[in-house]
Amino acid sequence: MRLSVPYWFTLRSFFSLSILLGWVNLACAQGKTLFKSGDLGYACFRIPALVSLSPEVLIAFAEGRKDSCADFGDVDILMRRSQDGGHTWTDLQRVADFGALQVGNPTPVVDRLDPNYPEGRLFLFYNTGTASEQQTREGNGRRQGYFITSTDAGKHWSAPTLISDVTHYDRFHPTKNLDDRTLAYAPGHALQLTYGPNKGRLIVPANASRGPVQEEFREYRAFVLYSDDHGKQWKRSESLKTPSSNEVMAAQLPSGELVMTVRIQNSTERRKFIARSTSDGAFWESEMRADDLITPVCQSSLLYVPDHDKLYHLGPNAESARKHLTLWSSQDAGNSWQVVQQLNEGFAAYSDLAYFQSKELAVLYERFDYTEIYFNLIIVP
Repeated sequence: MRLSVPYWFTLRSFFSLSILLGWVNLACAQGKTLFKSGDLGYACFRIPALVSLSPEVLIAFAEGRKDSCADFGDVDILMRRSQDGGHTWTDLQRVADFGALQVGNPTPVVDRLDPNYPEGRLFLFYNTGTASEQQTREGNGRRQGYFITSTDAGKHWSAPTLISDVTHYDRFHPTKNLDDRTLAYAPGHALQLTYGPNKGRLIVPANASRGPVQEEFREYRAFVLYSDDHGKQWKRSESLKTPSSNEVMAAQLPSGELVMTVRIQNSTERRKFIARSTSDGAFWESEMRADDLITPVCQSSLLYVPDHDKLYHLGPNAESARKHLTLWSSQDAGNSWQVVQQLNEGFAAYSDLAYFQSKELAVLYERFDYTEIYFNLIIVP
């Protein structure tokens, strides 16, 4: 019996399908679990952060929680490095610890504009804690912020430098007793300004609570830290006016405007907020609800990609649960957002994005009920 479809068409379709499947496999070939419960005896890994040092070198960070997934306890920061574009990764390396207490919220950035380090210098910011977040809100315990640096892609690190003594005005501060209590950086990557009069400025998103505990975390405010001398001196920006503003991530547009996505830490708000600064992060001219960015109470990631002239936002696309990890894009400076693709159907929580090359974004995110942190490369239009 003669086939109704010509042989040449069937053969061409076969090869076309093979090429297509090969392309799909290529796009997904880099997928790998980088941190998994039980590795090195850690009960849980959380809070991913990702940074690209070059077209080939990627570094992934996460909190390693010794005894459970609880935020407070014996928590360290660990990293893995890839020098071949995400194909293979080094073993886990511990880069920061605080004894049996908490060190967390890894926040990396590469300073590419320091003339003393023409190959670039990697910063990793983090905060320590001596009590749980709730206890710290109540005035017990202390949060402090540090950074360490590396000039060899994370193989070796400097001693920690304390910076919260000039940016966190808690009851121990020698001159400004403003009763800051909690402190947390980003989490996710920080950034270096590449446009405008303050080109080279390092920006570290952060948040803190101030004063007695209020309902719905209303004592929380987000802000940024910034340095114009490659990390020698630090200043604190104006805080956002929005109550309950919590975990934040920022990006700079070619216009010079700084855009920051904001997690609102209360039981009713189910959208991200966006704050804007035309003063390179020193002040915030506007704070508005982003109606397109559906979210539960959860961190998310933000990245501007010059080659695409787009902002990308990655986070759970659901109101009541951490699931449906989705990538959005914006071509109008974050005023409106469109769904690009859903990366994960089931549970997914914290994430980070890094620009890899012209058609690829590197992504790192929590999945499977916090039992692993997964890396992949995705092709975007």
